[in-house]
Amino acid sequence: MKCAPFDYVRPAGVGEVVTTLRQAGGDGKILAGGQSLVPVMAMRMARPSVLVDVNRVPGLSSVETDGDAVRVGALARHALLQAQPDHPLLAEAASWIGHTAIRTRGTTGGSLAHADPSAELPVVAVATGATVSVAGPDGVRELDAAELFTGMMTTSLADDEMITSVRFPRPSRWGFAEFARRHGDFALVTAVVTEFGDELRVTLGGVSAAPMRAHAAEEVLAGGGSARDAARAASEEIEPTADLHGSVPFRRAMAAEMVRRALVRTGVEE
Repeated sequence: MKCAPFDYVRPAGVGEVVTTLRQAGGDGKILAGGQSLVPVMAMRMARPSVLVDVNRVPGLSSVETDGDAVRVGALARHALLQAQPDHPLLAEAASWIGHTAIRTRGTTGGSLAHADPSAELPVVAVATGATVSVAGPDGVRELDAAELFTGMMTTSLADDEMITSVRFPRPSRWGFAEFARRHGDFALVTAVVTEFGDELRVTLGGVSAAPMRAHAAEEVLAGGGSARDAARAASEEIEPTADLHGSVPFRRAMAAEMVRRALVRTGVEE
């Protein structure tokens, strides 16, 4: 199928992007990598009247060290995240995103704004307590990644706002594990373990409408429990739904195994 007709705008700056989105009255969409937007437009599942191409907007493509974190521009491609050496967890997560063509075009801001619960970057953003910078008519505001994701492919972004950058803190230790039918497919379950100070965080993707912290598993770890004990607690805590990819027991079992693997890679005793 072909996309429904739309107006095409190529703004020169963030301010012009926000103005264009506001004038579109909720019927505008940002085009960055287009890896998620273009297919749904081609199937006419989305019919924006205005497409705002931000690829020429300057200053949004960098990946820079920012104190004890890495600040990633909204237009930074997944391939750049995979290649950068300053945040190994981000590099590992990016290596699991799709295939080479998708990593070459897909963007950090686009992945977060799309808010697919099976995507890797939203899970890492919640796991690291990332801060998202958002530009809108009233200027730039910052919000925690956990506040950005409000449900299945939905965010707290207003229709006239855009993500400009994301600040990912660097954990002192981390572990990443993902299960997909084939490498490059969307994850059925992703588990990310991060350590900040004396706290171990366990975050899951693909098992709920948005990335979620497994607090029961974290309590087990805080009490000196093993990786297997924490994995069991995580699997009992989640409320997955069955679909064509797997039953509820299957998803619980995969969640437990991915949490166990991520914890072991972090250095937690089995």
